Amino acid sequence: MHKTNRNILLRFCLLAAVSVGCRVQQNGQPQNALEVTIDASQKAQTIDNFGAAGCWFAEGIGKHWPQEKKERIAEMLFSKEADAEGNPEGIGLSAWRFNIGGGTAVQGDSSGIKSVHHRVECFLNPDGTYDWSKQAGYQWFLHQAKKHGVENLIAFSNTPPVQFTQNGLGFKTTKDYQSNLKQDKYEAYADFLTEVLKHFDAEGLPFRYISPVNEPQWDWIGKFGEAKQEGSPWRNEEIYKVVTALNQSLEQKQVPADILVTEAAMLTYLYGADGGASQQVQQFFSDTSKLYIGNLPRVPKLIAGHSYFTDSGDSSMVAIRKRVAEVVQEQDIKFWQSEYSMLADGFREGTKAKRSAMDCGLFLAKLIHQDLTVGNATAWQFWNAFEPGRADVDTRYYLIALQPNATHTDGSFSDTKNLWALGHFSYFIRPGMHRLQINRSDQASAEEAAQGVMVSAYADENGKKVLVAINYLQQEQHLDLKLKNSRKPKTYQSYVTTAAENDNMRALPARKINSGVTLPARSVTTVVID
Repeated sequence: MHKTNRNILLRFCLLAAVSVGCRVQQNGQPQNALEVTIDASQKAQTIDNFGAAGCWFAEGIGKHWPQEKKERIAEMLFSKEADAEGNPEGIGLSAWRFNIGGGTAVQGDSSGIKSVHHRVECFLNPDGTYDWSKQAGYQWFLHQAKKHGVENLIAFSNTPPVQFTQNGLGFKTTKDYQSNLKQDKYEAYADFLTEVLKHFDAEGLPFRYISPVNEPQWDWIGKFGEAKQEGSPWRNEEIYKVVTALNQSLEQKQVPADILVTEAAMLTYLYGADGGASQQVQQFFSDTSKLYIGNLPRVPKLIAGHSYFTDSGDSSMVAIRKRVAEVVQEQDIKFWQSEYSMLADGFREGTKAKRSAMDCGLFLAKLIHQDLTVGNATAWQFWNAFEPGRADVDTRYYLIALQPNATHTDGSFSDTKNLWALGHFSYFIRPGMHRLQINRSDQASAEEAAQGVMVSAYADENGKKVLVAINYLQQEQHLDLKLKNSRKPKTYQSYVTTAAENDNMRALPARKINSGVTLPARSVTTVVID
């Protein structure tokens, strides 16, 4: 090759290093390669769980669907097993979110909520007695979670029981951004939640966390008969009041659960924004705040927020999560991402066309990656596990696409690429593993890597390492793996998800470490080094 042409080629390789490295072999032929060094001594956050919510349609599935079908749905969500070829049978969730209903299902059309499937029963009867047969379908999934060894059960409430609300409904009819809970019912609401947890604890289904408010920044207002679901706004002062009451109730009744706060509607409300439910990290965990709850025994040094509406554009996505990480570090607390689906249109990434299932899966994997590596999230949970919809395009709201019959007593279902995208994290990265800092040969920033190759690494105390690589590019890419301050295994096992129908965390033959890892175009790959 002419010297001038060779220099041009080398310069091109350097420019291309924004997304991937460019290795020039001795024969002068370029080959794309990104060298990733995993340093076992450089630990970041400890991972608590990966989970999903089983809201709305859990009732019909669990209560009515044929046993074989609903058991397969549960297996897809919870199983940690693999088939004879080594392919995972499910995504091994380590957390399951259970909605404690407010009683709108009993009200029927008088609830004002349009869809019958978004109305939820309540364990508490109007006369003060409890009916533990309620929410039978939801409870079926709790038992399946236990059967499959799900480590964390998390209870959350969208609204207090309707008999405790100011308007007798499960949503607001006055746009004042104040709680719908009656002023004299804070203790009653706290006791209700405690009694629910106490019952399930006795049933062998202990909830590790209870979340008494959900997305307190929204007004949750709806026109009667057109309301979408149960919900209530809460001001920070009201959250402080209900958390204090719940802490006391849990302590008095000796129910072993912690309180999860604040399930902020967007991550920006954790550190900024305006209104009565803003700057929640500082308001609740700064010891100089009058709303400080960090001294309550049932409140861990932990805050939860939702990644909705913070996913439009890579630069904004990264900047918001950097700020979250900074603020929670300042207060010495942890951060959970406790709800996300592609509610806004950020997943379209500038196009108005429908997005394929793989496009959606890749975007989901990117969002998880940014929450973990930039936001330092210690847990990540998806909304919603299953909903009616297609499995091939715009799978924005669910992991499993349902095709129910008219009465939702039976139907068919399909896994989506979202399910397996989450599974690349949830199946392999188990509670107690810690994220490892990595070094990239191309030194790409989080924003630069977001349209190229994204890589994160995790390890357990026995030296097992897991690497998740997301190839956003239209071309196959290559990783060279380097281990530092660690034993040097000779082989690795990998699992891949692509647009191909059967490429759903498909197990590949073991390969030698020194051969590197090939990432198919538009794929998610998990590498296990044990």
